[in-house]
Amino acid sequence: MPLSPGIHYFSPTLPLHVFVGAKHGPTALIQAGIHGDEVAGVHALAELLEGRVLPTAGKLIVVPVMNPAAYRARERCSPGGLDLNRCFPGDADAPEVERRLARRFMDLVLDERPVLVTTLHESHKRYDPAVTPSFGQTLVYGVDPMPALVGQVVDQMNAELADESERWAPQYYPVSTSSTEVIVDAVDCIGVCVETWMGFPERRRIEMQRRVVDLLLEGVGLGPLVPG
Repeated sequence: MPLSPGIHYFSPTLPLHVFVGAKHGPTALIQAGIHGDEVAGVHALAELLEGRVLPTAGKLIVVPVMNPAAYRARERCSPGGLDLNRCFPGDADAPEVERRLARRFMDLVLDERPVLVTTLHESHKRYDPAVTPSFGQTLVYGVDPMPALVGQVVDQMNAELADESERWAPQYYPVSTSSTEVIVDAVDCIGVCVETWMGFPERRRIEMQRRVVDLLLEGVGLGPLVPG
């Protein structure tokens, strides 16, 4: 069943924040913290929530920390655990908490049928087309042709650069076991992984993550975000 507006909990430390705009529109899901050492997206979504914003239209679901145990440890995975981003579509009866959690997220997506799923990531490597893999400063997608929205957001981010070193690029890099790819296959939505480069100061990475989120939501008809 689709979620009502408000805060819902997958666990005592894993809240989902649901906002509904004044106008009818599509649903988008924005998530961060699937890897606990990638903090800028977590902080960007925390600041979005603190700003008490609403979509202009449609429904926005925000999951600021998908893997709380990994985030507390500031490690890619929870200590002794699995990579949550490689556990989809999950299994409700699995012994591993990550596989059970992945199944809950998949059930959420199947109920909500979002038009956009965005996962906020970070990378230790600045993107270089000659180096595989390298992700920093890219919007990663896994379908061919590239969703038009990806190119539009990259172009806008590059029109707003604070420095040429921040330049963004689209990157086609399908990973069949990643959460985004599995979700795209299941509901035929736009799936985007936002990758900032960890070489930049944390404050700047947070600003870039937030700006990309705003542009993506505007691109699918939920934005601009307005005070709630």
